Amino acid sequence: MSKRAEVQISPKKATESMDVALGGAIRLRRRSLGLSQDSLARQCGVSFQQIQKYENGANRIPFSRLVQIARALECRVADLLVVLDAGDGAPHSPDLDMLSRLRTPGAIELLGAYEKLSEAARTSLVRLLGQVAAEQQRVGRGP
Repeated sequence: MSKRAEVQISPKKATESMDVALGGAIRLRRRSLGLSQDSLARQCGVSFQQIQKYENGANRIPFSRLVQIARALECRVADLLVVLDAGDGAPHSPDLDMLSRLRTPGAIELLGAYEKLSEAARTSLVRLLGQVAAEQQRVGRGP
């Protein structure tokens, strides 16, 4: 039987990843409502640059501001924080992985178009994208 290796993550790095995850949750909710950063900023009394910094995890969000943001996004604070609950105390979870992937430029737009496709078209598209990604990695152009 092998022992499970424990990964030590510095408190600073864990905190930074939580800030990024919370920002990602805010961005996802904002975009799902069709709000611009400017619109959200006006509702919260801050600049759009500040919203941008919150969404990127560059600036920490004070709790009072988080409450304002949640109200503007028509959700509960807990709805935005759910991505931080890894369940086992780990600062990383499948939800954080998903949010990280959704930060990829075009990902949300791609999902919007994807959900409008028929099941057969979705299957074909996933197969095609898998082949394109494999080919890119094969020729050394992948991530």
